[in-house]
This record gives sequence, C-alpha cells and structure tokens, in this order.
Amino acid sequence: MTTSITRRTAAAALGLTAALVLAACGNPSDGGTTEVAAASGDKVKINLSPDQNRVTTGKVDSIAARVPEEIRKRGTLEIVDSSGSAAPLTFFATDNKTVIGVEPDIAYLVADVLGLEPHINTVSWENIFVGLDSAKYDVGFSNITVTEERKEKYDFATYREDNLGFEAKKGSGLKIGGPEDVAGRTVAVSSGTNQEKLLVEWSKENVKAGRKPVDIKYYQNDSDTYLALQSGRIDLYLGPNPTAAYHAATTGKTEVVGTYSGAGATLQGLIAATTKKDSGLAEPLAAALNHVIENGTYAKVLQRWGLSDEAVTTSAVNPPGLPKTNK
Repeated sequence: MTTSITRRTAAAALGLTAALVLAACGNPSDGGTTEVAAASGDKVKINLSPDQNRVTTGKVDSIAARVPEEIRKRGTLEIVDSSGSAAPLTFFATDNKTVIGVEPDIAYLVADVLGLEPHINTVSWENIFVGLDSAKYDVGFSNITVTEERKEKYDFATYREDNLGFEAKKGSGLKIGGPEDVAGRTVAVSSGTNQEKLLVEWSKENVKAGRKPVDIKYYQNDSDTYLALQSGRIDLYLGPNPTAAYHAATTGKTEVVGTYSGAGATLQGLIAATTKKDSGLAEPLAAALNHVIENGTYAKVLQRWGLSDEAVTTSAVNPPGLPKTNK
C-alpha cells in the first residue's frame, strides 16, 4: 500500500552530529564480533562470522499469493546487491564469502513472509540495474535511494531512512553543513549514486554563487578512497552515513563531519527494495515489509546492526524521492 512519509526540514536534514553514532570496542576481526554503540547509547555486539542466526518470521499466505506467478512457481526470490564491502549495510563475513549485513537480513525477512527461498546475487553497483532491467533479478536490496529519475524505470518499496555522511580524516577540523563548506574541497564519491548527484548539484550551486566548484574524485574501491583520505589527496568522502560511521568507529582514523538527507534539504531520503517497473512485485514487497514492521522482526534486524535510528514506521510504494534538480 502507498502511504505518506513525514518530510523533514532542511534544519533537520543537515546536522553536524551523525544520525547514527557508532563507537567500536575491540577489533572487528577478533573472534568474529565487534561491539558498537548506537545513538541511543545501547551497545550492540555485531556478529561478523558466517554463522549469522538471522532473525526469521513466518510465511503469510495472503501476501505470498500476491507475488507474480512466475516467481511463485520458481520458489526463489532472486535478490541482487552490491559486491562492494560496505559494513554494516552489505559486506562479507570473516570467511570472505558469506554476504551479511542489514540489507541481506531485511531481504531474508521479506522472503520469509513471501514463502520464497532467498538467493543473494552480488554484483557491481551498475550491474544491479542492468540485471533488474533484464529481469535477471527480481529485487535489489542494496541501499538504493528512491529518486524521481529512477522512478521512471523502477518501482520501490521503502524500508529504511537514507542519510549520507561526510567522512574526513580524524582531527581535520572540517564541519560540513551546506554547499559552501565543500567549495574548493576535494571530495570522493561513488559514481552513479545519489551522493554523486547531490555533490554535483552542490558544486553547480557554488559556481552560481561565485564560489569555487567541488573537485570531485572517483576511486575504484573503498580501500583506495580511504588511502587517499589518509594521505591528504582528498579532503572528504561522501557516502552512506551508516557506512561512514561504522568505518570511523572501527578504525579510529576518520570521523563523520556532517550529515545530509539522501533526498535533499526538504525531503527525508528513503532506501527501498527496487524492482523493474510494473513487474507486479513492489506491492507484495511493501505488504511484506509492513508485516515485519508490525510484528517487530524488522526492529530486531535494525537493532542487531545498530541502525534503529533509521527505521521507518511504514513501507511506501513509490513515494516522493530525490528531485531531478534538488531544488
């Protein structure tokens, strides 16, 4: 079902305190666990091993019956996510092959409700959309933001807030609250993301106001990006706030120096399960998500990854997303 999502003002969307505050205790590779503290102050021990003991729930026949017949007959839900390591969203366990994180956990929970066997396919970011376009995959669970441009080709069922984080070398003294704060700065961002779209818009806004543009850099992987950050070749990295906060907490070498809504200054960004447009799957996905929100298993999944602050109260189909011009 389609429901409205509360909009936030620019003052709420912008902030110098990360929406998710993580503080790590111990080495993430020590014993297959690491401990983080969410913004609530509660400590959460994250399991990094391949033995996940995921939160589960039961099948709901009335919702499962709404899944397109081809998928029901196949019996599997072909899920696609990014192969890039982005803890705590999607990353590999200590065996370097088991996909774990909040994204696959939510995907598994939805598959439970639909009575389908979840099958995770990990591909490069751009191939997520290529695979959805060709119907190779049924649904993307990969921190995909709802945008007005994407809505022309895809349908969405929302399940988490989208907040972005500016990450800097620890002790940089930088504070990012708006476009003027990145004028003339060298900022890394991943290509084809809504982070890139927002950064490009900010750069144009700076030029229009007579300020220096943003020097935008692209790297092949996160390790190259963080090496550039530590060496001073870039000033900032703009990415998903949960990833930035987790990295800052577990390494102690960086810090989140500003946050921003993934949908711009006047609209709270939303992450959504993503399907090919008119595939018939978005509505049952939203129904399944609303079921797990209501029965409490959704909250348990977010809590186990320290992401309770990004919870939504309902799943919406194709709500307003990042505008094409960010105005």
